[in-house]
Amino acid sequence: MGTPTVRTTLRSLSLAALVAGAMPANQVLAQTEDELLRETVEFTGAVLFLETGVPGLVIGATRNREAAVAGFGETSKGSGKAPDGDMLMRIGSITKVFTGAVLASLVADGTVQLTDSLADHLAWDTTVPERDGHVIRLLDLATHTSGLPREVEREPGPPEDPFSTLTAKAYARALGQDPLLFTPGTAGLYSNFAFDVLSAALSSAAGKPYPEVLKERVLDPAGLQDTVLTLREGDRTRLMQGHDFGGSPLPDVRATPIMAGASALYSTANDILKWLNWHLDRFSAEHAEMRLLDHAAYVHRDGLSPIFGFDESGRMDAMSLGWVVMEPDDDRPLILQKAGGLQGMFVYCAFAPTRGVGAFVAINQFDFPAAGTMATFVNDLIAQLAPR
Repeated sequence: MGTPTVRTTLRSLSLAALVAGAMPANQVLAQTEDELLRETVEFTGAVLFLETGVPGLVIGATRNREAAVAGFGETSKGSGKAPDGDMLMRIGSITKVFTGAVLASLVADGTVQLTDSLADHLAWDTTVPERDGHVIRLLDLATHTSGLPREVEREPGPPEDPFSTLTAKAYARALGQDPLLFTPGTAGLYSNFAFDVLSAALSSAAGKPYPEVLKERVLDPAGLQDTVLTLREGDRTRLMQGHDFGGSPLPDVRATPIMAGASALYSTANDILKWLNWHLDRFSAEHAEMRLLDHAAYVHRDGLSPIFGFDESGRMDAMSLGWVVMEPDDDRPLILQKAGGLQGMFVYCAFAPTRGVGAFVAINQFDFPAAGTMATFVNDLIAQLAPR
């Protein structure tokens, strides 16, 4: 974990000294009776914060339904305020696993089937493309194997409202022009396009606006009160500030409704840990079918050619419904994981479904090496807390 120089230096430092150097005085830790969990999260976060040099970082983990959260640095440069478990942030593409859970819920009660075609449920005035007799299925959308490009072609929005041209009309127009890059189901390409279209199809199938479907099917059952598509009154006072690659603050620009499937959610470290605990409650009879459907490995890497855009946070061995599946490796157990990034935030969450362990980390600056490092740290943290 980290470079040899960092590891060597840490051997000579006590935990107390290391954490004192990395934490501001008002840093907050979640209360837990699991002292090993608390100390492991605290130490891992301190090392990661020192190694990445980002303005702020929040990290948390859950084990056997106990949770610990630690924050380091500042929510915004110069604010003097440390991030904590209740700090709101944009979670970007982690939104996709919530959309996958909506799909799992609708399949569990028979509203849709995984093998239904997109055309069966998308209530838009457009033609959904197909190729070589293969239609785009809901499963293809949720596993990034639909053939749709990463992004929809659109006119750029103004600097103060860059997502304004990202609309359902733009997607409908693009679908009608047949943007497929490969035959559905035969290859893999990470696609925001696919998940935004999937959420529109699920909304139509459920007969309700997508925000209502998401809340009823996923957010309320998991007890997530701070996971929202649109900020509420007072939320901006606890919003973590994102920063660009040069360290300048980025504005929190509004998302458009169609972005609800791929990237629009806000959440907190505490809510994400609740969400991971919902996934880890694998023997509960409540929502059992939904969890099984959500976690199953549907598309394996060796069945796809080519494949692109899946390995930034660890090698993808298979895809479940939005989750990247990493098979066990040495002491590391099976992990389901998802990363995201939007408006100066990089975030990552992962869990070991058979071991009762999950973790989340967020940094508030765009920094690709730091994003890769934080994913490695979290995957290693899970391996340490839940070895095979």
